[in-house]
Amino acid sequence: MIMMKVVYLEHPHSIQQKECDPSVVALGFFDGIHLGHQSVIKAAIKTAREHNLKASVMTLDPHPSVVLRKTVQHVRYITPLMEKIKILNQLGVDILYVVKFDLGFAGLVPQDFVDQYIIGLNIKHVVAGFDYSYGRLGKGTMETLPFHSRGQFNQTVIEKYTTNNLKVSSTLIREQIKEGEMDKLPLTLGRYYVIRGTVGHGDKRGRTIGFPTANIKLSDEYVIPRTGVYAVRMHVRGRWYQGVCNIGYKPTFKEREKEDLPSIEVHLFEFSESIYGEEVIVEWHQSIREERKFDGVDALIAQIQMDKETSLDYFQKSTPDTCFLSKKDVCY
Repeated sequence: MIMMKVVYLEHPHSIQQKECDPSVVALGFFDGIHLGHQSVIKAAIKTAREHNLKASVMTLDPHPSVVLRKTVQHVRYITPLMEKIKILNQLGVDILYVVKFDLGFAGLVPQDFVDQYIIGLNIKHVVAGFDYSYGRLGKGTMETLPFHSRGQFNQTVIEKYTTNNLKVSSTLIREQIKEGEMDKLPLTLGRYYVIRGTVGHGDKRGRTIGFPTANIKLSDEYVIPRTGVYAVRMHVRGRWYQGVCNIGYKPTFKEREKEDLPSIEVHLFEFSESIYGEEVIVEWHQSIREERKFDGVDALIAQIQMDKETSLDYFQKSTPDTCFLSKKDVCY
């Protein structure tokens, strides 16, 4: 696979138009690169191929709310930037422009944004969603873009993408993840939700009760699913393994501290290797139950065994079609 070129820009950038390959650009923040986003990006790729141009995407980093909101805002992402890069590369994008979102960039009037970040980057065609906005206070829209284009590029507007009469959006998908509705995500996100992390040392209690777990330390600011138990798959050492994951605060053994982040612990079936320090991908398939406190260890063991059987049953009934991209080494 040809690797996508990633260009990081800070305002004001110094790249000259002649240095840029002429391209068709998809504009948007694209957190999640969900099915609605994909309709924009694939339209840009199609148009680029038809006109022998490069297919490009322009995104922002960090999320505008981090800079524009007066209160301290900690943002978690469906696809943090490095995750976004991996997916866009696999979609066949040639160039990714990553614009640092700061107050200087946010203050650009719409015409200056177009002059510097579209015309100035040798972009010949713009593809964006119907609700895309640009420039200071979002005053530029797809309706004003032809005026600001100075006749230097064309545009395609993509209408909203819906499923079950709902507009597919990053906000909707965030809520689905936070509510543990993992089984709904293939119809909105277009794939199962994944997080990346490293296996770290936990309290090692799982091995003492017959269910050793991998304690996952997140590698980036991912949206964290609701606490509970899930049927998952985990990619480690080049292979996918089925398992069950508990995300939460282990109330059977300790009281939750106010500032605690939930632990993410995965028990894999038919796996017994030591994988401390290994980078892994956790793919979330289905919620099994909410986290709860048990009267003792024996009751917990019995419930974990039932959770394991529920997860095994789920995967036994799943097919490659319902697992979407499960046959690939990496799940996109």
